[in-house]
This record gives sequence, C-alpha cells and structure tokens, in this order.
Amino acid sequence: MQRVYRPADLAEADLLCAMLADHHIPSHVSGRYLQGAIGDLPVHDLLGLWVQDEDQARSEQLIQLYLSATPVDDDDSWQASAEQQP
Repeated sequence: MQRVYRPADLAEADLLCAMLADHHIPSHVSGRYLQGAIGDLPVHDLLGLWVQDEDQARSEQLIQLYLSATPVDDDDSWQASAEQQP
C-alpha cells in the first residue's frame, strides 16, 4: 500500500475516500482514531489516505483534480442560472 495524501482533517479524509470509492479505488484512512488523542500526540500528520500500489497513480490524479477545483462562492450563481431556464 502507498500513502497518497495527508488529509487536513477527518472530514476531508472521508470525502476523498468516498471520491476514490466512486472510481472503484478502495482506500484506507490511517489515524482515524488518533484524533481523540490530540494533546498527547503531535497535531500534524496523524491522518493518511492509503491505496493499493496499482491504484497510486490514478488516485493521485483524482486527488489533484479535487485540490485544483474552484469552490462555488454562494447561491447567487445557482439562482441566476435557474432564472435563465425556460
């Protein structure tokens, strides 16, 4: 197995794990249960997203797409496009 990403938090780890599963790439989040030990452990590098060796390249591509995506600012853009629909 290869670690392909160090998520910032458990929410991001679960989001990426689900995204990879949507692309038929099984993954594992290490350090999931260490979050409760903060204070006794260093607060960085607790989480890791791991995949099988053969899935490493595709996983890294998908994660890069996720990281380079532009977030939507607000609901105004959605509302404006909905108003343009006939």
